Amino acid sequence: MLGSAAGGTLSGLINQEVDVPRPTGPTIARWQLGRELRRLREAAGIAHREIAEELGCSESKIYKIESGDVGMGRPDLLVMLDHYGLKPGTDDETRATLLDWQKQGKERGWWAKFGQLPNPYSMYIGLESAATAVKNFELAVVPGLLQTEDYARAVISATCSQDSEDEIERRVQVRLARQACLTEDPPAAYWAIIDEGALHRQMGGKEVMRAQLRHLIEMSKQPNVTVQVLPFSEGAHPGTLGSVILLEFPEEVHSPVAYVETYAGDVYLESEADLRRVTLTYTHMHAAALSVTKSRELIAAVAKQMA
Repeated sequence: MLGSAAGGTLSGLINQEVDVPRPTGPTIARWQLGRELRRLREAAGIAHREIAEELGCSESKIYKIESGDVGMGRPDLLVMLDHYGLKPGTDDETRATLLDWQKQGKERGWWAKFGQLPNPYSMYIGLESAATAVKNFELAVVPGLLQTEDYARAVISATCSQDSEDEIERRVQVRLARQACLTEDPPAAYWAIIDEGALHRQMGGKEVMRAQLRHLIEMSKQPNVTVQVLPFSEGAHPGTLGSVILLEFPEEVHSPVAYVETYAGDVYLESEADLRRVTLTYTHMHAAALSVTKSRELIAAVAKQMA
């Protein structure tokens, strides 16, 4: 999962001033613009097909714009606003806001400085950067947002063994940079449940693993970070199906999104039924996991065994 192949976040790369607002990228602006355009289109009684014909594009593009999946050009937006009854002089304040969202939505996210990333990964980073809360269950490795640099390098080297050394290093640095969401202002609330097996799996050897476990303990003491361990003694649990991340956003911006990474591709779950199932599963694992204090004690005990 993103704790493995796509990767997490936090290290010396993120020693930035916390009084600077956390950069979220273009995701929220696209969502806000798309939602308002959908509202305006429906209020004007215009079908997707009609506006698509006016713009000379496919209906699917209109759906993607309204869902916030893609950005759009200023000329297309101006055509939409005219057809939706929001012409100059009718509501200049709203027009200005929508044009500003369009501009923000076309900007490159902070991750662009690392070069071209796979589209699914870029999409996830945009969602994670915009999230106010992240809930993560990891079955096999320490979650990416809590990984040390050496541990991240060991995980990425193992899961991306066909990549060049330069590409592996780039992935490591992206993973570390993502961890800024836990330290910059305002920090995301982060709740990680980790299967005990991940604590014993010696990624990178004993020394790397021991440092990782100590880092995990220190991160668990941060006010916005909660770490729980699901012990072997629990036996079978809902998480044996695999890792999952639940991203939450301001209510007025977007409903929660669940993310699952598979060999068949990235899966985003947004329907009410899917989110209810993921939330219920996470709640069950929270109840089965050790308390925060007991989890720290177990992590410390495993680290001691590796001394």
